[in-house]
Amino acid sequence: MIFIPLWQRLLVVLAVVAGVLFALPNLFYDRVERHNDAAAQIGAGLTTPELEADASLWPDWLPSGLVHLGLDLRGGASLLAEVQVEDVYASRMDVLWPEIRDALAAERDTVGFVTRDEEGDASQLRIRISNPAGAARAIEIVRGLAQPVASFTGGGASDIEVVANGDLLTVQLSEAERAATDSRTVQQALEIVRRRIDEVGTREPNIVRQGSDRILVEVPGVGSAQEVKDLIGTTAQLTFQPVVSRTADAEADPGTGNILLPSLDEEGVFYVLERAPVVTGEELVDAQPSFDQSGNPAVSFRFNPQGARAFGEYTAENIGAPFAIVLDEEVISAPVIQSAIPGGSGIITGQFTVEESTDLAVLLRAGALPAELTFLEERTIGPELGRDSIEAGQTAAWAAMVLVLIFMVASYGAFGVVAMVALVINIVLIIAILSALGAALTLPGIAGIVLTMGQAVDANVLIYERMREEIRRGAGPVKAVQEGFAKAISAIVDANVTTFIVAAIMFFVGSGPIRGFAVTLAIGVVTTIITGVFVTRLLIALWFARTRPKTIVV
Repeated sequence: MIFIPLWQRLLVVLAVVAGVLFALPNLFYDRVERHNDAAAQIGAGLTTPELEADASLWPDWLPSGLVHLGLDLRGGASLLAEVQVEDVYASRMDVLWPEIRDALAAERDTVGFVTRDEEGDASQLRIRISNPAGAARAIEIVRGLAQPVASFTGGGASDIEVVANGDLLTVQLSEAERAATDSRTVQQALEIVRRRIDEVGTREPNIVRQGSDRILVEVPGVGSAQEVKDLIGTTAQLTFQPVVSRTADAEADPGTGNILLPSLDEEGVFYVLERAPVVTGEELVDAQPSFDQSGNPAVSFRFNPQGARAFGEYTAENIGAPFAIVLDEEVISAPVIQSAIPGGSGIITGQFTVEESTDLAVLLRAGALPAELTFLEERTIGPELGRDSIEAGQTAAWAAMVLVLIFMVASYGAFGVVAMVALVINIVLIIAILSALGAALTLPGIAGIVLTMGQAVDANVLIYERMREEIRRGAGPVKAVQEGFAKAISAIVDANVTTFIVAAIMFFVGSGPIRGFAVTLAIGVVTTIITGVFVTRLLIALWFARTRPKTIVV
């Protein structure tokens, strides 16, 4: 009789039962997927008879996690975008100009009058002073406004550089600050793209950084790459800027420190605005679709404390003056400030449809892209190609299983059948863990599962060969089985630990398909130890308890 403690038996049985329950939803993929989508919408407060019918397609008391199919299995869109980091340099100069202007104006007796030269590179701030003799003092003042570079590699360097040529001062970001800004800009763009895609409920997008200034976006299940571009390609840069004047001349000179922008709703109308905004969309903490007092679709918004304070102070000081709400360099509206707005909240009105107000709220809530994205490559993978990949993967998996079955039965007889039962349980556990984690399965991931089949039976081969050695030494059936498992366990653990280390390295260093392969391989290592040792031993123990053989043939 092979002794296995009761707690070990119960633990193995519970693990197998849990694996079957968590893997079960994948046999009813479409039904469970509709249930999950409906449940999510009902949880968000939207209830219709159709949604309730879909929600009832799967029992709530059963697990409903699915193995999400990756881009190569489900079809979808793949985009490679380049972040135009140079755009941020010009924005930094625009923000820096009022501060430098005011600091130099305080020393007018020394530097003279200060004006901004609009010509030249937009990433540079060109400042003219009327007294060239005060250039040295002007440089000292501007350098006094510099800040240390906010990065680990900055090394305490200054964030700006300033040089003088006669009456012209040129201010630009330092090389260290540019490098830090580039890194922050790409990371911020990546996070905003991820939030925008997650807002609309797409399943398991793969959004990763590639190189220094590129982002790879893979979204399974969408109809075309254009759908994704429409969602993430909009900058959604919201600003609130003082209005200088209004004109119908598209070629009007806005003057130094101002910009000319068109009206979104009023054709042929242009606004001259101060270049420096009072508040921007970066201070927004929430934006929701709503309706104005006339029942027209609108977007309500709320600022963080810093934005609310600036918004409240400006509106209090400029009652009766127009105030432009600008979205992506178009004036949405320019209402007159009727009273101070200290609460930091307001509403954006315009000629919106309900869908447009909802989309705008999503974009504003996700945040503005810090720079424009240029799409270098776009691909749409049809669902037919995904089905072909699934069928190819299934064929490979079935072929591998059949060949392994033939080999194991031919080599070890009844014990080979036990190994195959453990292998099936192994695959079920892999699917269960992927479902519980909500992980995405890709074609390389299927390759990882197929490779796991070989590793799983390899554990059984080690055990059975040890059992054969014990039988040749004259050990009885029970002794041979116990010693076979005891002496093979160290080799099994060593082999699987090294494989797990390799999988971990591939996951953290690799990207895309490599990570998909690494995930299933690492999960397969864990389930192989569970099934190859504990499940196999329990099955053999149950067989011994039922048949009580006097001899065994391995």
